[in-house]
Amino acid sequence: MPWDPEHYALFDSWRRRPAHHLVAALPSLTPRTVVDLGCGAGHLARLLADRWPDADVLGVDNSPAMLERARATPSRVRWQQADLRVWRPDRPVDLLISNAALHWLDGHERLFPELLGCLTPGGVLAVQMPRNFEAPSHRLLYETAADGPWAERLAPVLRTAPVHAPDSYYGWLAPLTRRLDIWETEYLQVLEGDDPVLQWTRGTTLLPVLDTLAGAELDAFLAAYRARLDTAYPRRPDGGTLFPFKRLFLVARV
Repeated sequence: MPWDPEHYALFDSWRRRPAHHLVAALPSLTPRTVVDLGCGAGHLARLLADRWPDADVLGVDNSPAMLERARATPSRVRWQQADLRVWRPDRPVDLLISNAALHWLDGHERLFPELLGCLTPGGVLAVQMPRNFEAPSHRLLYETAADGPWAERLAPVLRTAPVHAPDSYYGWLAPLTRRLDIWETEYLQVLEGDDPVLQWTRGTTLLPVLDTLAGAELDAFLAAYRARLDTAYPRRPDGGTLFPFKRLFLVARV
């Protein structure tokens, strides 16, 4: 599934904000080893390297394009391309952090306890994931996917509920942690420009569609999806488009 760093960065300020809120919620710690899992273009990893200049900071991602962009900005962060489904550190780490990445992986009931097992005693797992999959932006995408000649091909690649309810994560992780904080925040994002919600989803949620359809068929899909979005997300009189977006945060200490 090809990631486009330039398109993803169109809404950079909104995408970065949850990462800063996740870092602000970290408990007091001075980590010697830090891993940013699903580091993308590297903003968060570089932020953590600046915050803890003596720490060994590693950014891991499965996208060569994103890592190329990360390496383009000089820093002391080490970068590694790997499949996030199977990657695990070769030694325990003090801080394992992931911003807007783990919702792409299945089996959270197994994955999250495994990630806790990658920590040193007193180590911290900090995660932020979108939990906006019942919003019109996503629901209308699934409806468009099911309502056309592409339905059979798109059904296996679209995941309609990749992030569970907060109490599920509590049940999986509370017995394994000394302290566990879980919360949700809904950001009222004000997007600018033409078709801003479509442009947002083109950078993330639409990627499996863009990877499956092409040519006139893709154009027809996007036209049908755009028409639905125009009704659900009208442009306001001031020119902005309101796009509420819910995110799940989790900070666990072992």
